[in-house]
Amino acid sequence: MSTMKPLTAAVSARMSRQASKDTAAELAVRRLLHAAGLRYRVEYPVPGMARRRIDVAFTRAKVAVLIDGCFWHGCPEHATHPKSNAEWWRKKLDRNMARDRETTEHLAAEGWIVLRFWEHEAPEEVAMRVGATVQRRLAERTRGREEWGD
Repeated sequence: MSTMKPLTAAVSARMSRQASKDTAAELAVRRLLHAAGLRYRVEYPVPGMARRRIDVAFTRAKVAVLIDGCFWHGCPEHATHPKSNAEWWRKKLDRNMARDRETTEHLAAEGWIVLRFWEHEAPEEVAMRVGATVQRRLAERTRGREEWGD
């Protein structure tokens, strides 16, 4: 854990109020997935990694959906770089992006398909891609069991 601190107590208070789960983007996607008949787990622990969560997890299909905030995860289109305490922010946001890569690599090594989306992406498109991936993955897994006589 880093010992770096934000510049002021006001910044720290603002950061602590930022939603880390159940964001508007996540809720919109989850509503569409549920309406399409898909069932999933919310805030599912990343297997083998403490303090890491999957926003929307399809455990049977092993599909992990992560919806990243543009500021906190370094969106190439919308990321901003604070001018105040710039070095602290650069290091913090770089650590966030490194943690994202590490989580994605870990899940992939465990056999999960990882789908990452930016908060600004249209929920309908995200839900469509997620649904198609889950259905394809379930079909592949079912076909694999049939071929081996499971």
